[in-house]
Amino acid sequence: MKQSFKAVSLSYKKAPLAIRELLTLDEATCGRLLHTLHNHLGLSDVLVLSTCNRTEVYYTADTDNSAAIVEALGDLKEMDASSYYSYFTVLNSATAAVQHLFEVALGLDAQVVGDMQISNQVKRAYQRSTEANVTGPFLHRLLHTVFAANKRVQQETAFRDGAASTSYATLELVQELTASIAQPRVLIVGLGEIGADICRHFGKSKHFTEVTICNRTPAAAQALTTECGLQILNFAHLTQGLQAADVVISAISTPSPFFTRELLAGLTILSPKFFIDLSVPRSIAAAAEQVPGVLVYNIDAIQNKASEALARRVAAVPHVREIIAECMAELHEWSRNLQVSPVIQKLKITLEQLRQQEVNRFKKNMSAEEAARLDDATKSLTQKFMKLPVLQLKAACQRGEADQLVAMLTELFALEDELVEAGA
Repeated sequence: MKQSFKAVSLSYKKAPLAIRELLTLDEATCGRLLHTLHNHLGLSDVLVLSTCNRTEVYYTADTDNSAAIVEALGDLKEMDASSYYSYFTVLNSATAAVQHLFEVALGLDAQVVGDMQISNQVKRAYQRSTEANVTGPFLHRLLHTVFAANKRVQQETAFRDGAASTSYATLELVQELTASIAQPRVLIVGLGEIGADICRHFGKSKHFTEVTICNRTPAAAQALTTECGLQILNFAHLTQGLQAADVVISAISTPSPFFTRELLAGLTILSPKFFIDLSVPRSIAAAAEQVPGVLVYNIDAIQNKASEALARRVAAVPHVREIIAECMAELHEWSRNLQVSPVIQKLKITLEQLRQQEVNRFKKNMSAEEAARLDDATKSLTQKFMKLPVLQLKAACQRGEADQLVAMLTELFALEDELVEAGA
């Protein structure tokens, strides 16, 4: 493993939402942070990942740069982020940093185990780093190994099966209920934490295009309309919205049912109208289902659906960890071989230069056919000579003992100057 690879992480595990909101980064700010870390701090292999649950920076440097990274983050947000440094987790061990990135990208470290969105967010972060030219061979190899592991998890395990969050399970239930409706009309009433989360899921869904949100406080509805691209309905016109909707999702906070039997009985219902109650206490009266055409699903039905999926995902966690371990072992082997590849390459170049010098001394008095045979013979001899040092170097890598052999070959063939130049 590249021993200088590190990470600094602010996530839901240590930082409350109020602090994560202060330090979250949009696309443009991620790009500016990449530029600052690479050009001002001299970091390489830089990856910046920012979601609603985390803001993280992965990088390569000989020393711990976490404090400087947090300061740079604060500068971009025009605030003193150093006061929040205790909420960050610092990973200065390469193995720990790589392990963490695997667990984040595959959804092991997500609030909802097996979260599918995070893998796409990691891909976008990698794309930003590539476009900013702040990646190196190690980060390229690491991210492609992570993506390969993610593919294996999807193909080999049940880790991504079903909806493991209440809000996403609601989306899946609505998809099932409206499967026979060409353009289902959905009304979301109440925009607390769970209502807002549901709006975001519907906003990202390509299946639903007729989604309307309604809230007593217009400002909250307007903010989510802007964020999610949904339609807005004035709370005073709620009855018209109920009449038009095929599905009504209620996340209203109320001490007693808001959607009463009397309210729903006043609607003209010509086809089944689905009501999904996510409120505790319930916001849809139990008697509401007595109204012809009204079908009610409560929070227990949704959470049972989510709990079953979560149980399947949790059962798959050991298999996911096995995949991560296998992929990290392959990456570790590649990384060790990478340490000696400059020596192998320079040794090949040096031997080829010596071969050509000696061959050119004799070619003057040879025919073209003789010169070709000499070329073939000396090339074969050089390749055979290279075989043993290469095998010994790779074997030494596996034992973690390559340094001594590298030093010996470097001194024996005077490779030091060239290696220093290549490293620069």
